Order: sequence, then C-alpha cells, then structure tokens
Amino acid sequence: MEFVTVKVLYIALFILVIHTIETLAYAVRLSGARVGLIASALSLFNLMVIVSRMANMMQQPFTGSLIDTAPSANPLPFVESQYRAILGASTVGTIIGMILLPTFVALFSRSIIRLSEKGGSIPSLFRMMFSIEYIKRGLHQIHLPKRSYLKGFSLEQIPKRLFFINMLVTSIYTVGVLSALYAALLVPERASTVIMASGLINGIATILLVVFVDPKISVMADDVINKKGDYRKLKNVSLMMITSRLFGTLLAQLVFIPGAKYIAWFTKFIV
Repeated sequence: MEFVTVKVLYIALFILVIHTIETLAYAVRLSGARVGLIASALSLFNLMVIVSRMANMMQQPFTGSLIDTAPSANPLPFVESQYRAILGASTVGTIIGMILLPTFVALFSRSIIRLSEKGGSIPSLFRMMFSIEYIKRGLHQIHLPKRSYLKGFSLEQIPKRLFFINMLVTSIYTVGVLSALYAALLVPERASTVIMASGLINGIATILLVVFVDPKISVMADDVINKKGDYRKLKNVSLMMITSRLFGTLLAQLVFIPGAKYIAWFTKFIV
C-alpha cells in the first residue's frame, strides 16, 4: 500500500480526531438537558464546533499537498486511494465518538455545572479541567456503552426525514474539500476555481445543518428543560443523529468521485 505515506497517516489521524469531536458534540445537548442548563451547554457546544472547524481548516493545506506530491504518471487512482483512506478515518472517528458518548455525557454534565458556577469563564473551566485532581475524577467516569443505554430505544420514534437529511449533510461536509481537490486533477486548467469551490460546498452543508437539523434538536432539549418532553426521547434522537452521521461518512465514499465530477462540470460556467 504505497499510497499510505506518513503524511496520509497524520492527516487521517487529524480527521479521526475532528470527527470524534464533532460526534461528541451531540453529548453536550444531552448533558445540558440532563442538568437543566441548556444555555451553558450551548456555549460549550459552540466551543467544540469552533475547535473542530479550526482543526478542519488546519488540515486542508496538508490534504491539498497530496496533489502536489502525486506521481506524474497516472496520478488519479493514486490520489483517490489516499483520499479514500482519509474518508475512512472520518468513519473510524465517528465510531470512536459513539463509543465514548456515555462517558462524555457524564463529563460534560460536570463541566456545564462548573461553567455555570464560574460565571461562564471558559479559561477558568479549562484550568480546572486540566488539573490533576479533576483528571483523576474524570477517569472514574470512563465506561463503555452498555445494552441498558439503549433501553427504551424505538425505531418508531425516529424522525426518518431528519435521519436522511443529517446523513446527506454529513456526507457533503465530509467529502466537500476532498472532492474539490480531486476535481483539480480532473480539470487542471481550472484548478484554482474548483479548489475555492470547496468553501461554497461546506457553506451550503452548514446552512442545511443549521436550517433543518440543529433547530429540531434544540427544541427537543428545551422541551426536556421545560418538562414538556422526555429525556429518553431526546437521547434516542441523539443516538439516531449519531448513527445517521456514521452512515453519512460511509455515503461520502460513494459520492466522492461523482461529487468531484460535478464540481469540475459546474466550474466551467464560472471561468
């Protein structure tokens, strides 16, 4: 597997961490509803989203450099193999996030309470979280998911439309940059145009997420706080969203090449 270089492994590890963080972000709303501090939870949620987006921006130049270092002879299958390995890391990262979800619901619950007690000071929260005493207490919260965690889970309660929308949005966000970079190999005469199109693709995916997905989960969390909804249902929907996210990373493997071809075709109307 000569396409798996040290750089590809580093990028894959970066992507794995990013998708683990984004998967665990679902635990924040659960924790906020659990302790009754949804506004404080959202501030912590926004922090995680910013960290993951910043990390995603940091890895993009390294991912793009794989095109520059591709062999001159038959570069398309070589780069495709590298990018599919990176896409596989997003799936692994999502699975790790699923496994760690119960642990982080407990940890975030404590963190949200501490954030409220410290008047919303993130630096103070970080100082406490990285103290030896807090780390030791946090280690006792680590536990693998049990079958009892799925107690009350019912497929009938799953909003199927939301499931497929989240899966589609996740696939677009996961593959957007990679498809744009690959499209630069398909139409080298428009390489700059197609690479810059990746920002537009991710922007559209973010808008779809904000319009169709996030508000529904936020309202459900508010209903739990206001005693109008059931925490178990919120947990079930959150598990559904994480599962749809996992399928979205798998769908990204299917839409990777078609997405690159579509970007290459679309950009001919711009230049």
